[in-house]
Amino acid sequence: MTEPWRLGARKIIALLERGELTPRDLLDSIEERVHAVDPAINSLPTLCFERAREHAARLASLPMGQRGPLRGLPVTIKDLTDVAGVRTTYGSAIYRDHVPAGSDPMVERIEARGGIVYAKSNTPEFGTGGITFNDVFGLTRSPYNTDCASGGSSGGAAASLAAGCAWLSQGSDMAGSLRTPAAFCGVTSLRPSPGKISSAAPYLPFDVLGQEGPMARDVSDLALFTAVLFDEPPAGLRDAQLEAEQPLRVAISRDLGVTQVSDDVAAVVDDLAARLAAAGCQVEEAAPNLAGVHDAFDTLRAHGYAVSLEETLAAHPGVVKAEVAWNVEHGLDLDAATLREAQRMQGGIVARSAAIMSAFDLLVCPATSVGALAAETRYPGFDGGVAIPDYYRWLAIAYATTMTALPVLTLPVATGDTGIPLAVQLVGKPRGEVPLLRHGLWMERLVGRDNAPIDPAGSRKPA
Repeated sequence: MTEPWRLGARKIIALLERGELTPRDLLDSIEERVHAVDPAINSLPTLCFERAREHAARLASLPMGQRGPLRGLPVTIKDLTDVAGVRTTYGSAIYRDHVPAGSDPMVERIEARGGIVYAKSNTPEFGTGGITFNDVFGLTRSPYNTDCASGGSSGGAAASLAAGCAWLSQGSDMAGSLRTPAAFCGVTSLRPSPGKISSAAPYLPFDVLGQEGPMARDVSDLALFTAVLFDEPPAGLRDAQLEAEQPLRVAISRDLGVTQVSDDVAAVVDDLAARLAAAGCQVEEAAPNLAGVHDAFDTLRAHGYAVSLEETLAAHPGVVKAEVAWNVEHGLDLDAATLREAQRMQGGIVARSAAIMSAFDLLVCPATSVGALAAETRYPGFDGGVAIPDYYRWLAIAYATTMTALPVLTLPVATGDTGIPLAVQLVGKPRGEVPLLRHGLWMERLVGRDNAPIDPAGSRKPA
């Protein structure tokens, strides 16, 4: 029999339902795979297999129909999210030895729906930055080229999927934290509409910028995990295979009018536009009016950091990395007029984006502004003296779509010279996750990408 870690999540669930595999079998398989390949990429630094096997035993005592839709499928949880009895560091040395007594409600929901948590995935400190490294666990690399970064902040989640160390991974996203690593590791992700997935957020329970979301190896498995993570599984995903649907009207943009992108990234968008047109889609170069997006995002992001981490920074001066401290300090310096203007600007962006999407089924744009980055990169331009206020400007192609409040699916569509995948964002209609997933499945079949897990690969220098 094929090793279970090689199979997709939906295939595994079918085998569980037929009694051909047990949750214990899956834990044995994935543990062996993690120990074999994860040292090369460092995606899952905290393992909890003993806890997982106890959960598997409890599930095995239940009738199949009471085991939840995941039926005992193991999943990973990002190290920003509490899991009861499991070391949870938030990527910070401050919490190096922190073991929460209770789980985040989202984790409780996953476990109640048949998921088994066996590992925490690596993340930068407090999820800050588009590259996954921290002072507790170190650097996470892309399995496609271990000389290259996995992206962030859900870098461990994405890398574990690509390397066959996970079937489904939970992540989160503000400025592309699901999308950048999904691109650099060749997997899929969904940044949902605000309010679809609730989790513990004591200071910002109704945050629009930061969202939890699913990651998977392909779109069908992504839809499966979407239905599990959502507070209320959307109609069209419950108890049914995802159906592919061709988008009829597609807007295409190389840069959304807000940033520069590298030539290889632009070429991928152009090639995909040609393929969509050849397949019968009506393709038009168009994008929302995103006026004010940089200033508004800077302000709202900084305000969120100040709300969430002011007390932490005050209690531990000089401990957190400089980018985290800058975000908090910037937020503390904001005045009320600046905050009001930022919220007005985002309101305009949301309204204009919804209006333009009334004319299109999808908006397609790059997932990243560059095709790959060296693994040791702190942020692009750091060595050249780019100041901290601009450390996340290379993520503008992602945080611009964050500001629209539209759902966004990441889809790998090509491979660059370094071996790192190249991906696009598929932006859907307001609260339109189900049609977005259906369009994503159709487009995944159009590009014909192999989504099977890979062994981590060493250096792949451009020819």
